[in-house]
Formats: sequence, C-alpha cells, structure tokens
Amino acid sequence: MERNLDFDTVIDRRKTKCLKYDFAKKRGMPEDVLPMWVADMDFKTSSYVEDALAEWAGHGIFGYSEVQTPYFETVREWMKEHHGWEPQEKWLIKTPGVVFALAMAVRAYTEPGDAVLIQQPVYYPFSEVIQDNGRKVISSDLYLGEDHRYHIDFEDFEKKIKAEKIRLFLLCSPHNPVGRVWTLEELTRLGELCVRHGVTVVSDEIHHDFIFQGEHHVFAGLKKELEEISVICTSPSKTFNLAGMMLSNIFIPNRTLRRKFRKELDAAGISQLGIMGLVACEAAYSKGGEWYQAMMTYVKDNITYTRQYVKEYLPGVAVMEQEATYLVWLDCRGVGLDAEELDRRIIHQAKLWLDSGKIFGDSGKGFQRINVACPRSVLNEALQKLKKICIDR
Repeated sequence: MERNLDFDTVIDRRKTKCLKYDFAKKRGMPEDVLPMWVADMDFKTSSYVEDALAEWAGHGIFGYSEVQTPYFETVREWMKEHHGWEPQEKWLIKTPGVVFALAMAVRAYTEPGDAVLIQQPVYYPFSEVIQDNGRKVISSDLYLGEDHRYHIDFEDFEKKIKAEKIRLFLLCSPHNPVGRVWTLEELTRLGELCVRHGVTVVSDEIHHDFIFQGEHHVFAGLKKELEEISVICTSPSKTFNLAGMMLSNIFIPNRTLRRKFRKELDAAGISQLGIMGLVACEAAYSKGGEWYQAMMTYVKDNITYTRQYVKEYLPGVAVMEQEATYLVWLDCRGVGLDAEELDRRIIHQAKLWLDSGKIFGDSGKGFQRINVACPRSVLNEALQKLKKICIDR
C-alpha cells in the first residue's frame, strides 16, 4: 500500500547534502533565501521506491551491476501506457542523466566548430553542452503570442538550418521553461524540416509525464522518417523525484546513430551505472502509479493556486499558459524593473531564489521560473515574498 501520499507536510531538506537548500551561500545567495529554483520536488518519492532501495541496501554488497530484459519491459510498459509508444530493447542505452546524454550527442553527431540549433528560451544546459564541447549555439527563438503561449517560427527555423549548415537540433518536448506541449502538427512540421535538411533530432522528453493540457507525442513515434533521425531522452528522475539517482533511459532507433552514441560513451569511460538508480527506476515504473496520480493532482492544484494568486496580488506579472511541467514561467516585464534589478530585488529584498529568465537565453530576460512542486504552504510563502517586489516596493 502506498504510504507517501501526504504532499502538504514540509520535509526539512537542510543538512541532507541537498543542492537546493544547502548550497545557497556557496552559490552567492543569502543563507536565509527560500529556494524555488532547481527542478526537483519537495515531496517524498513513492514508498514502493523507498522499500525497494531499502531492501537492496540490506543486501550489503554493491559490486558492478547491470539489469536485463525485465528492466526494459518495465520501462516499455510505462511508455506504452502513458505515451502510446513501444520502443524496442535494442534501442535502449542507459546514461547517468539526460544532460550527460545531450553532451554525448553533441560529440557524436557534430564536429568542433559546428553549429547546433536550439529554441530559446530553453533549459540552459542545452547551450552549455554545446559551448563546452567547442560547438556554436544557434537559436531559432520561440515567440510569445497574445494567447500567453509560445510558438515556433518555422520560417526562421528553416532559415537557420540552411544558413548555419545545421546537422543537430536539440528539441525540448515538453518545453522547459515555457511549459508548452507541442502539438502533433507542430512536431510533424519540425520533423519534416529536419528530414529534408539532414538534421538529427535529440528530443529531451524528461518532463513528458507532466502534461496538464493537450497530449505528449514521442517525437520518434510520429512517423518512420522521424524515428530514423531521433534520439529520445527519458528518465524517471522528474516524474518520481529521483534526480540524485543519475539514471536516464535513452532510445536511439537508428543503428548508425546508436553506434556513434555508444562510441562517445566508451570514450567517456561509461559502462555500468549505479545499481540504486536502476532499482529505483524499475520500482517507480512498476509500482508507483498511485503516487504519480496523486502527485499530479497536487501539482496541478498548485499551478491553479499560483495563477490565481498572481492575478489577484502581483500586478505587472503574468503566468504563461501552463500546459506541462511543474516549473511555472512568470512574465515579470510589467513590474517596471530591468532584468538585473528584478533579480537583485527578488534575491536580496524578497529573499527568494528563483531561476532568472536570462539564463535561458536573451529572450528570457524579464522572466522568472518558479518550481511549484512543493507543499502549498511553501508555495504561498514564496508568492508572498514575490508580492514584496510587485506591491511593497
């Protein structure tokens, strides 16, 4: 029986080696800042995951470990049930995280000096893994419509592909931080452009289980032509709050792309992963369904609460239409502060640690990303702190 269904209780994460709570001073923040930035949840994971890890720890031997077909079958069943996609076992490559996989893909499918395409404002490690590997970042920026939703500029997208001789595109689907669930039509059009111009697509789908509007479509599942150019990045880390387990499931249907990716893993010295991540993943996907559904209901209510609070108490701030993820994108440009002053006041006056929009690209300046996967009382405290910037200044 699932035990961890109380999402209201505040769990003290301080002094637990927690990046979110224990490293404020080291990262240049006030020690008493309230952290609402990094994308992990302040909820205990499924009790079935806890039990599986405890049982394994009791064995007392932690030698080299690997999983076999039953592990893949568990992952496949989750993908089939929740996303209508049935990958093959030979497509699966396990990595210590999606960001690591993105870096391996950049190295596998491009050469130093090549340009890699992204869509800013986007998850900032996209730019980092490109630049840190000696490649050039090219962005076909998303544009914000009057409907408070971001959209793709397809003409600019194709123009950038041709002008910069793009061979690799990093897709964020669902999109972090703008919260879009790309439609079947949008993804298909993107995919057809990439097929036409010989572009490999690495699709970061780590937030695919957090869909509140619309339907998530696995990029490789749209049509055979797209399957052949796809690297699909998934993980239980966001869904079940397991980021510290450092485990991701990467699916590469095309044999040539898969071989190139494995070559980079070998060059990086990666073979087996930690057993605890594998155990946690299998337990989460096979037994964590009740916890997942309850957590989704709670997070959805937190998003609604945030939207209502902002509308009532935060003049000059707008919430983007939240179709996916637990990371709410706040448009603070109407507050009347430039991006640097906005950051300064949020951190040092409100004592609130959000992710500044500028780290997601120039098009993110004036925005803030807030993590609402936390107890309602914590969320309310954070919003009250933000109110000081909008009203009490």
